[in-house]
Amino acid sequence: MQNNLSGKVVIITGASSGIGAATARALAEYGCPLTLAARSTEKLDVLAASLNTETLVIPTDVTQAADITRMVGQTIERFGRIDVLFANAGIYIPGQVADGDPDDWANLMNVNVDGVLRCTHAVLPHMTAQKSGDILITSSISGFIDIHWEPIYSASKHAIQGFVHTLRRQVASAGIRVGSIAPGAVANELWGITDPAEIERLAVNDHAYLRSEDVADAVVFMLSRPPHVTIRDLVMLPQQQDL
Repeated sequence: MQNNLSGKVVIITGASSGIGAATARALAEYGCPLTLAARSTEKLDVLAASLNTETLVIPTDVTQAADITRMVGQTIERFGRIDVLFANAGIYIPGQVADGDPDDWANLMNVNVDGVLRCTHAVLPHMTAQKSGDILITSSISGFIDIHWEPIYSASKHAIQGFVHTLRRQVASAGIRVGSIAPGAVANELWGITDPAEIERLAVNDHAYLRSEDVADAVVFMLSRPPHVTIRDLVMLPQQQDL
């Protein structure tokens, strides 16, 4: 038995590219009405026009409380409910701590951690009232392993894992599921890889990266489990990633 996704209202942050856009395309095939949120409205408009489902495009910076309030409010106004929050917006900074810029780190934490907390806080009253919902957060293998070449990014994803594991227990009695999708290296814009042929070579031929579509398939799997099943963490790696 599966959880029927048809008609489920889904908010996707970071929807303009990569995992967010791939997940929008995957969920559109199930007839999910979608709120597509990101800072780049031009990319969102192009994506929305390509989808065979009802969409709402909302320019959103997840570091801005007013943007999040508008995103959630307009979703409720348009669709009447929120069934899924896919908190996917994130940025990536690797490198040595000694060479880094603390202001850049603060921005990363604002997006990767504070943005997730704020989006979650904004949807919880609606999910609690309807006694159902899924909150799915894009984490990373870096939330499970201390990866020395990306210490600030790893710190942000460790924070996300702590949040997922504790929030899940707080809201389980309200019928709300909470989980994380934690991929390894994904060949997409976050890693500076945009050429489709290069993505296919790195992923399909070399087994060195995942594709955004691979992660989207895993998201659909998690959301489509029957209501009594919670996949708290789904960790997925390229076959050749040595972690």
